[in-house]
Amino acid sequence: MSGIRIAGCLIAREGNVVRLTTEETAMANGAAGEAATMAMRIVVEMARLMGAEELIPISSAHIDGCLYHGDGGVEFAERLVAMNGRVSVPTTLNVGALDLLAPQRIRSSPHDTAMARRLMSAYVELGCRPTWTCAPYQVGHRPGLGEHVAWGESNAVAFANSVLGARTNRCGDFFDICCALTGRAPLAGLHLDVNRRATVVVDTKAISPRLKHTAVFYPVLGTWLGATCGSEVAVIDGLPTDLPEDWLKALGAAASSSGAVGLFHVAGVTPEAPNVRTALAGQAPLRNVLLTPQMVRATRDRLSTAGSGRIDAVAVGSPHFSLQEFAELERLSGARKFSVPFYVCTGRDVLEQLESTTGTAGLRERGVEIVVDTCVVVTPILASSGGVLMTCSGKFAHYTPANTGYEVVYGSLEDCVASAAAGRVIRDESLWS
Repeated sequence: MSGIRIAGCLIAREGNVVRLTTEETAMANGAAGEAATMAMRIVVEMARLMGAEELIPISSAHIDGCLYHGDGGVEFAERLVAMNGRVSVPTTLNVGALDLLAPQRIRSSPHDTAMARRLMSAYVELGCRPTWTCAPYQVGHRPGLGEHVAWGESNAVAFANSVLGARTNRCGDFFDICCALTGRAPLAGLHLDVNRRATVVVDTKAISPRLKHTAVFYPVLGTWLGATCGSEVAVIDGLPTDLPEDWLKALGAAASSSGAVGLFHVAGVTPEAPNVRTALAGQAPLRNVLLTPQMVRATRDRLSTAGSGRIDAVAVGSPHFSLQEFAELERLSGARKFSVPFYVCTGRDVLEQLESTTGTAGLRERGVEIVVDTCVVVTPILASSGGVLMTCSGKFAHYTPANTGYEVVYGSLEDCVASAAAGRVIRDESLWS
C-alpha cells in the first residue's frame, strides 16, 4: 500500500483515514521486520477498503491460504518466509492440497504436488500450527465469547462467530496470514456490535419435532438459510435447545457455502441469543420468515443432482469428521462391508485420538478410507472417471459437481451407510413427508 505517514495514521490515496497506535505505526515503518511491515500495510489498506477507522488486536488466526490454487500463492508465502516472517498470535492451518500421511492417494501432477508441499511447508515455517483441518475448533482452537480473531475458511468463521461467540470476519486468502503476522484486523463488519444483531427471524414451528431432532435436517436448514439470507444475520427460533455441536457445525458449513453467512443465532442455544429479543438487540426485525415443510423438502431436493440408482462412492467429513461422528459411523455400520469406496475426511489430531481409543481397524476392514490434511472436493482423490457420489454433508453436496465432475446425492449418514453397502441409493423418505 502507498500512503503518507502522519502522526500515527496511514492515509491512503483515496478514502478514509485509518488511525494507528504507536506500535502499529512502528510496525508499518519497519520496526518489526520486513514481513510484518508488508503485512501491516496490507491490513491497513484492507481496513480502508472496509471503511474501518482503526485496527483491533486479535488473539488468534486460522489460515485458509495454505490450500494450493496456483503458484502465486506459493511465491507469496515463501516471500514472507524469506523476509523472516513469523506469526504473532497462535495460528492454525486449514486443509492443504495433500494428505501428508498418505500422499500416494492424491492424483495431482508432479508440479502441483511439489508446489502444494512447498506451500504447506512455508506456512509451517511462518510459525503456524500444522493442524491441516477446516474444523480447528475440534482440535483445541476455541476462542472465547467476545474474543477478536482473524479466521479464514467459511465454516470455521461461521462456527467461531455463531457457536463460540468469538468475533471475526471472513478473512480471505493471504489477508488471513497478514493478520496473523501483525496480530491485527480491521475493526469492521462482525467485530462490531451493530453488525452482530439479528435482522431476520426464522420461525421453525411448522417443522416436525422428529425432523428437528435428526442430524440430516441441519445441512438442509443451513443450505436454505444461506440461499435465503445471503450475508444477513438471522436468529432461528423453535429448534431444540440441546443441539449437538456437530449439528450446529453442519448448519453453519452449509449456510456459508450456499450463501455468505458469517454469523447466525439459534434462540436458546448460541451464546448471543438466549432468546429472540436479545438476538435482535431489542429492535424489530427487518423481516420474519416462517419455514415450511415444503421449503425444507425443496431445499433437500436441490442438494441432489442425481436420482435413485447406483452410486460410485460415498464421502463424508466436510467439515472434518469429529470423534462423535466416527462413533456414530461405527454404530451404524455394524458388520456390513461397503461395496463402493467410503471416504471419511478428518483432521490428523482427531485421527490420532481415534487410533488411541477405539482404533480404526474395524472401519478400514469395512472399506472406509480415512483422508486427513485435505478433503475429496479440493484435491483429486476420487476416481477420475466420474460417477455419482453420496454424502450427508451440505457443503460436499454444494461443491461436488463443480469441483469433482461427479453428480451428487444427499442423504443422512444412515442413508450413506446403507447405500454404500448396497451400491445404490437407499434413503429414508419418511422424515421429509
